[in-house]
Amino acid sequence: MSTDYNSNLEGQQLIFYGAGSMAEAIVRGLLDKDLVSSKQIAMLNRNNKERQQQLHLQYGVQTSMQGKSNEQYLQEANIIFLAMKPKDAAAALRDLKPLLNPSQLIISVIAGLSISAIRKLIGDDMAIVRTMPNTSSTIGLGVTGISYSETVSEQQRFITEMMFEAVGASIVVDESMQDAVTSISGSGPAYIYYIMESMIAGALQAGFTREQAELLVTQTALGAATMVQRTQEDPAELRRKVTSPNGTTQAAIETMQAGGLQEIILAGIKRCAERAAEIGRTIEEDI
Repeated sequence: MSTDYNSNLEGQQLIFYGAGSMAEAIVRGLLDKDLVSSKQIAMLNRNNKERQQQLHLQYGVQTSMQGKSNEQYLQEANIIFLAMKPKDAAAALRDLKPLLNPSQLIISVIAGLSISAIRKLIGDDMAIVRTMPNTSSTIGLGVTGISYSETVSEQQRFITEMMFEAVGASIVVDESMQDAVTSISGSGPAYIYYIMESMIAGALQAGFTREQAELLVTQTALGAATMVQRTQEDPAELRRKVTSPNGTTQAAIETMQAGGLQEIILAGIKRCAERAAEIGRTIEEDI
């Protein structure tokens, strides 16, 4: 499989326009999989020289501090990842438009930013991919929702899916589902971390040391996720197997149900999707 990766990305220049945590997660995953070399990647931001220096030293990627301007990198790119903050997207894409040509592939990782909005800002003839990855891509365990404009070629689709599958799993969805993807997997790691925080707090209250509490919770979360993945059983069925009648687990689950835990989680997921849509509308209004 790696041979296919190299043959399809050999000589391709990948530019990350925006150098935040999501861009870094994807870059680290691509490099760890040897999908591209660090010399094929440039990570750009507007003013933060300290961040650029850190990324260059850590990953060997190119920045504006290595001799080329942002404009030169963008003009020479084969694939451009849009990874700036949503509030900066409209202005950044207006500046980007004169530097582009129709042979380039544009991949957005900006929550809420629609393909139609990108088209309004950079032109209808560009090949545009809207994605929603998550930060677990940094360890090769991410999951990404992918949607395409009709101008994306089969080869560009293959390359896109190859890159995101190199940093985890991916699913191709209708663009109308992207806000829901954001609410489930895009923001999902934070939900899991929040639950883990609460479990660690419970372990500390019980008298465990911080190190012991983190080990107990982390290994439990890892084991539970791996059980679902390996057995392919429904999580509800696995939960039932752990829950003995009138036992300790049932007592805990009943308390959580009485507190409305599932309803709270569902409400949070719904609000996250709504917020993604709101961000998209704000960007479109700015256009």
